[in-house]
Amino acid sequence: MTISMYQASVPVITRSLSNLRHLLEKAAEHAEAKKIEPEVLVNARLYPDMFPLSRQVQIATDMAKGGVSRLAGEEVPKYEDNEASFAELIARINKTIALLEAFEPAQINGSEDKDISVPMRDRTLSFKGLPYLLDYVLPNIYFHTTTTYAILRHNGVEIGKGDFLGKTA
Repeated sequence: MTISMYQASVPVITRSLSNLRHLLEKAAEHAEAKKIEPEVLVNARLYPDMFPLSRQVQIATDMAKGGVSRLAGEEVPKYEDNEASFAELIARINKTIALLEAFEPAQINGSEDKDISVPMRDRTLSFKGLPYLLDYVLPNIYFHTTTTYAILRHNGVEIGKGDFLGKTA
C-alpha cells in the first residue's frame, strides 16, 4: 500500500487544525466559566522568550497554508496576524481549513520531488517536496499545536491527550 502526498498532507493537517480549534473552544469555555479575561490565555507564554499562544496558532496555520500551497504550486495566501481573541483565532483556523479543503488531490500528488523554496528573513530554505512535508511542515505544525496545548494546560484549562489527538476511528 502506498500513501499519496495529498493523503499525507491535507487530511493530516486538517485534523491537527481541527483539534487545535477544539482546544481553543475549550479554552474559551474555561475562561468564561472561571471568570478569566480571555486575553490572559491568548497572550500566555510558557516562558518569557517564547511566543504567546496567539502567535503559536498563527504559525501553525501559516505552516499549514504555506505547506499545502507550495506543494500545489500555488501562491501562499497572506494573513494579517492580528488575531487577539479566541473567536479571531478560531476564525483563522476555519479559514485555513477551508483553504486546505479546496485543494484537489491532483494538485498535490506527484509533488514528492518538486523543488520548494521557503523565503525566510535572512535566507531561503530549499527542499524537495517529500522532505519539505515530512521534515519541515508537519513537525512545525505539531510543534506549534503542542505548544498551544501546553500553554493552555499550564494555565489550568482542563484538556488532555484525547483533546489534542481528537477522535480516532
